[in-house]
Amino acid sequence: MLPRITTLLLVAAALLLTPFAGSAEDKDGWISLFNGKNFDGWKIGDAKQGKWKIENGNIVANGPRSHLYTIKEFKNFEFKAEVMTTPGSNSGIYFHTKYQKVGFPSAGYESQVNVSHGDPVKTGSLWGVVKLYETPAKDNKWWEQHIIVRGQNIVVKINGKTVLDYTEPKGVQGGRKISSGSFALQAHDPKSVIYYRKLRVKPLK
Repeated sequence: MLPRITTLLLVAAALLLTPFAGSAEDKDGWISLFNGKNFDGWKIGDAKQGKWKIENGNIVANGPRSHLYTIKEFKNFEFKAEVMTTPGSNSGIYFHTKYQKVGFPSAGYESQVNVSHGDPVKTGSLWGVVKLYETPAKDNKWWEQHIIVRGQNIVVKINGKTVLDYTEPKGVQGGRKISSGSFALQAHDPKSVIYYRKLRVKPLK
């Protein structure tokens, strides 16, 4: 039997090698997806043109088009991220998607991130499925985007306010449907600058 101190050191080393630094569950079951220092646990699509960076512990998304995918995949979950847009910016949070080397993700849903961009579909919408033309989110201010997926139901909350409650009907065809998969953040275009921080997930049964 290994001495207790050796066992503790081995456990600590194993935690450091998990896909997301600091990814151990907290007492409420939440897992951090971003360590504030690097992109460990993430993979960039359209990497040659993506302009992703980390600034003051925040992920900064700036086009041309690119997507930042989690390596881990999830099915039923609660997801939370703090988000801040600059005026005229567009982005999105994908879930149940799959890594693509190029192009917009063809699988999963996109929870829209847009306060004042020209696209009329605003923050909290399910892009291409449920369109919201108003949002409680504000440019240049952090808000919490909370996405809950359980079975065929999707709920989106902005700063604790439910803005969308959608149940996917039976028989949906194509890639835009509930399944399981990665999260992905979107860098939309060169004029869009969006900040993300405190990304975390709570797996549900």
